[in-house]
Amino acid sequence: MPKITPMLWFDDQAEQAAELYTSVFPNSRITEVNRYGEAGPGTPGGVMTVAFELDGERFVALNGGPQPFHFDESISFVIDCGDQDEVDHYWGALTADGGEEGPCGWLKDRFGLSWQVVPRRLLELIGDPDRDRAQRAMACMLEMKKIDIAALEEAAAAG
Repeated sequence: MPKITPMLWFDDQAEQAAELYTSVFPNSRITEVNRYGEAGPGTPGGVMTVAFELDGERFVALNGGPQPFHFDESISFVIDCGDQDEVDHYWGALTADGGEEGPCGWLKDRFGLSWQVVPRRLLELIGDPDRDRAQRAMACMLEMKKIDIAALEEAAAAG
C-alpha cells in the first residue's frame, strides 16, 4: 500500500509551522524545502513546500496562498501522551504565541491547526468496566480544557 502523507495548506507560513512542529516533537526534523521558480504561482525563490517528519511520520506543508478554506476541527491530530508532563509540554508549546485552548483536550495552534492532547490514562478511566467510575471520569473531562489526570482519577474514585 502506498504511504499516505498529510499535506497542510498555509497562506505563507509553511516554514514557520514546520519549524514549530519539529521543535515541539522529539525525533523530528525538516527534510526538504522546495521553492517556487519563475513559473510561479508563488514568488520566485519563496518557499513552496516544506517536508518534515514528526517522530518518523512524514508531513508536507504548502504555501498555497490565501484561499476561502482554512483549518477547522473536522481534522485534528491526536497526541498520545504517557503522563501529565507530556500533556503539559504539548499543551503549552502548541497554545503558545496565539494558540487557542478548546474543550476536552482540544486546542488550535497559532496557525489554526487542531490538536487533541490525550493522556492514555483518560482512555483507561472512561473505558473502566465500572460504568459509574467511567461516567464520573467522563463528566469531569467534559468540564476541562487541558486534561488533568489527577482530577480525572479523583473524580473516578469519588463514588
